[in-house]
Order: sequence, then structure tokens, then C-alpha cells
Amino acid sequence: MLYSQRFSQFTKEHADTLAALLCGVLLFFGWFALHLGWLGWALLLLPAAYVIGGYESAREGLTTLIKEKELDVDLLMIVAAVGAAGLGLWRREYHLIVDGAILILIFAISGALEGYAMQRTEKSIRSLMSLTPDTARMLHQGTEATIPISQLRVGDEIVVKPGEMIPTDGVIVSGYSTLNQAAITGESLPVEKTVGEEVFAGTLNGYGALKLRVHKPAASSLIQRVIRLVEQAQTQAPPSQQFIERFERGYAMVIVIAGLLLATLPPFIWGWDWETTIYRALTFLVVASPCALMAAIMPTLLSGIANGARQGILFKNGAQLEKIGKVRAIAFDKTGTLTTGQLQVSQVMSASKYTQADVLKTAATLESCSEHPIAQAIVQAASDLNWVRAVEVQAIPGQGIMGIADGQKIIVGNAAFMQEYVTQLPEELQTAAESLEHEGKTVIWVAQSRQIGYEVAGAIAVADMIRPEASATIAKLRQLGIEQIVMITGDNQRTAQNVAQTVGITQVFAELLPEDKLDVIRSLQKKYHTVAMVGDGINDAPALAQASVGIAMGVAGSDVALETADIVLMADRLEKIAVAMQLGRRSHNIIKQNIAIALGFIAILLIANFFGNINLPIGVIGHEGSTVLVTLSGLRLLR
Repeated sequence: MLYSQRFSQFTKEHADTLAALLCGVLLFFGWFALHLGWLGWALLLLPAAYVIGGYESAREGLTTLIKEKELDVDLLMIVAAVGAAGLGLWRREYHLIVDGAILILIFAISGALEGYAMQRTEKSIRSLMSLTPDTARMLHQGTEATIPISQLRVGDEIVVKPGEMIPTDGVIVSGYSTLNQAAITGESLPVEKTVGEEVFAGTLNGYGALKLRVHKPAASSLIQRVIRLVEQAQTQAPPSQQFIERFERGYAMVIVIAGLLLATLPPFIWGWDWETTIYRALTFLVVASPCALMAAIMPTLLSGIANGARQGILFKNGAQLEKIGKVRAIAFDKTGTLTTGQLQVSQVMSASKYTQADVLKTAATLESCSEHPIAQAIVQAASDLNWVRAVEVQAIPGQGIMGIADGQKIIVGNAAFMQEYVTQLPEELQTAAESLEHEGKTVIWVAQSRQIGYEVAGAIAVADMIRPEASATIAKLRQLGIEQIVMITGDNQRTAQNVAQTVGITQVFAELLPEDKLDVIRSLQKKYHTVAMVGDGINDAPALAQASVGIAMGVAGSDVALETADIVLMADRLEKIAVAMQLGRRSHNIIKQNIAIALGFIAILLIANFFGNINLPIGVIGHEGSTVLVTLSGLRLLR
């Protein structure tokens, strides 16, 4: 039973190849029988080759004709082959039946090769589906229970052992490990993960055991969203492919009409005999068919999508791969896009009696009791230092925090709050703080009690840090010929201008509402036509939707931004934007080359048919060879 199932699966997956192989065997023995004069056997074997090799093409062609009332190239091939056989029987020139069978065979081989090439592309893309296990170890009342992923609910806790795949997106509750995220984000090196950090389904756990809390349904995990988007990309034809498909419908009708005219007029105009006329008309049907033209686009775009997925760039469909290569202007959001979106300590300044470590430790004793983003940044910066948690902590919203540690009163807050307890801020620190605030950074002052009043220990500058690759990305985009690069942000003008200057952007639109960002994109489109927008937040969604190409940050991005965008950077790596543009340009160039090859072959074969007197098998070889050549050319992007 098992072997029969495997055999059935094998024959289903390789039906085209088996049909071509059997067609070839029957053709050989039919030709051999004809050569030996065994006409009965030949007339039995050769029609069998027609049926087995041409069944699928005839079925598809007739289905298109009956349901859509349109002709396609599959039906043209069958008509040409059957016409050659009919002509051979009528004239008792049975080699024409062999010619028709050769046409069927080469067409079947071509279909098998194209199917194999497309399977390679689909396999490369769909390999994402095998990344996640089917089950997870869920903790229930202190015991582990293995359950299907589909049964996991938000709030469930699961265990992932060293070396196992993460089954679903979750937040680490306990444990520490390194995770290989290459399959999802394209990062080549493992990433360290600890308590409170998010992990993604399909990533490989390293040496540490982890306990995770499920924070979103399994169907909403990053990998599942990727799979759904990839499936959409394979079913949605880009504009160029849609144009070619519309062109094919009209072109096939023109070929049929031209074929009928060529089958009837030459004897009256040029004095051809009827056998030559019909044979040339049948050869014309073969060599003029636009198979290679139809294969010029989609294999290339699907290969480009697969290539991008391997590098952490998710194209939602082939149209966006085409468009990204034509972008002339690009707009960047600031927070979470050009910057990390997470506050970090950028500078620590200490008064004369203190060290930078003293300032950080003192601030951390209080801030460890707070959930404020600034507090978290300070605690993170002081994680390597030894400090005790403060008691009697009191937070004053919008101003600061105060408490007691080691018997000393400590206050941490902004300058106005600090001046309520300190008569004078140190002049040198105040000057430095004003300079840092001018750069858009937030300065937090730290003081502790002495015998008389409070004494300033120092100040800490906190900022949303610029992504390390931002400057290089902007420079690379300029090298690629992008005519205009702008920043659009809701942040204040001073902070935005400072970030823009640091990364190399000269034009800044600040203090914008979501609808204002939309207006900026529209104005850019009026001048540059094809405009890309890069963002991560809900407030970026309208601009992402309006842009010719919307690009979202896959990790930092909100669900709305991810759904709205056309391209997702899985690892939030800005430099991948330049890679995506280069991939788009390469795909565009290969498509142009493929179309030139396809049209060139059609022209050469048509000329050869009327002036070079080529036979039907040679015409088929040239026609199908060009189709296979164009398909393989498109697969170059898989490299």
C-alpha cells in the first residue's frame, strides 16, 4: 500500500516528464516500424504517441477555447501536428505523420522542461513552509504536553529545547540563547535573545532552553504572513505579464487567420502545389506561436522574488519587483526607520566629584522601578554595573522620579525639576546639555542628597539612535541614480533636521500628520512619477499605500504597515533597499533580453519557413528551443 501511494505521488509530480518519455519511445518504435515497412504497427504506435504526448496540450487548448472562447498556443500546436498527420495519410507520405509526432514530442519535452524550471522556482519560494514544526511543547499545570500549533492560544506558554525550531512567534519568559534567524530575516549571524525579547517561528534555537509566551495567534506569525504573501505573489500577474497575456489572445487569432490564408492562397498567387502550401501553413502555425514570448516574464519575476526572499526582502508580487527598479525618488520615515525606534543612552556626563559609572548607577537605582522608555534605556546602559534598587520611589509625571537608596535621597529628572532642589546646575554640564538638546536628544539630570541640600552628580543624554547602516544606504541610493531622497516625519523640525544631516538627507518635512505625509508623496509623484516610501508605523500606512512602492520594516513595523506595504524588509536592514532596487533593475533587463530573444527567434523562423524551406521538425526545435532558452534565462535571478 505504501509503495503504491509513493508510486502514485511520483507519477503525479512527474506526469509531464513520463508522458514525454513514453511519447518518445512510441515515436521511435513507430518510425522504426515504418522504416521496416510494417505499416500496420507504425499506424498503431504513431497515433499512440500523438495521444500520450499531446493529451495535456489538447485538453488545455480545448478548455480555453470552450470556456473562454479564445485560442491559445497549445491548440495551435495540436492543429499543426494533426494537420501534418492528415496530410501524410492523404498523400500516403507517412513521413509527415512522423514529422507531426516529432512536433508533439518536442512540445511535450518543452512542457516538461518548463514545468521543471518553474518547480525549481516554486520550491525555492515555498521552502518557507517547511520551516515551522507542526507541534509545540505547551506547559500546562507544570507538565509538558505536545499539541498541534493550531491549538495554541494567546497567553499559552511553550518550551523550546536547544537545537529545535521555534514553532510560533512568542516572547521569552525565561532563558537565554542565540537564534539563527537567517531563514526569516536574512541575517547571516545568530542573534542573542533573552527575557522580554520576541522570537519568530521558523528560526532555529541555539544552545539554551527557552520558555516562551504566545502573544499572537499562530496564523498571525511572521512566517505565516510571509507564506500568504508569497502565495499571493505567485497568483498575481504583474502589468507586463497581463499585457503579454492580452497580446497572446489577439495574436493567436491573427496566426490562425494568417494560417488559413497561407493554406489557401499561394497555389493561386505563386503557383505552389497543395502539399507544399499546407505543409508551409502548418509550419507557420508552429514557428509563429508566441510560446517564448509568454515565458519571457513570469519565470524571471518569480526567480527575483525567490532571490529576494533568501536575502530577507519580501516582494508581495511581481509588479513591485518591476517597479522598484524604476524608482526615481524615495521618502523615509524617521522614527523606527532611519532610527531604531528604541531610546538608548548616547552620552553620560559627570560632575567633578563623580565618574560616569557613578552617574549611571545612581540613576539606575531609581529608574529600575519605572516602566518609562527613558528609564528602560538607562537601566539597559547600567546593566553591567552593580546597583541596588531604591525604596520609597515616587514618580512625578512629566518631570522626574525620586526615592532612597543606601540611605541617600536621589532625584532624577529634567532641568526644571532638578532646579527645584538644586540652586545652580554646573555651568559646564549645562552648556553641554544645551548642545545635546539642540541635536534633538533628551537630557536627564541626576542628583543625590548631601548634608545640606542636593548635589548634582551628572547628566545622561538619551536619544533614539540612528541605524548604523543608514548613512551608507543613503549614499548607495544616490550612487544608483535616485534623483530625490527626503525625510517625512511627525517629529519636531530640530530633531528631524539633525537626523537628516547625520545620514546625508538634505530635504526634510517635519511635524507632519499622516495626511500630510500623504500629500508629500503625491507631490513627489507629480514630479518623479515612480516614488518609494519607507516606513514602519500606523501613521505611515496612508503614505505607504499611496507610494508607487511601499517598503515596510518587517521587525519594527506595525501590522498595518506590513499589510499595506508592497515590500517588507524582514530584518529591518536598510541596506536591503539598494539590493531590492538592483534586483528590480536586473529583472527588468533580463525581461527585455528575453523578449528580444523570443521575437528574434520568431522572425528568423518565419523568414526561414518562406525562403529557406525548413521542415516541420526543424521549425519545432527552433520554436521550442527558444522557449526553453528564455525560461532558463529568467532563472538566472535564482543565483
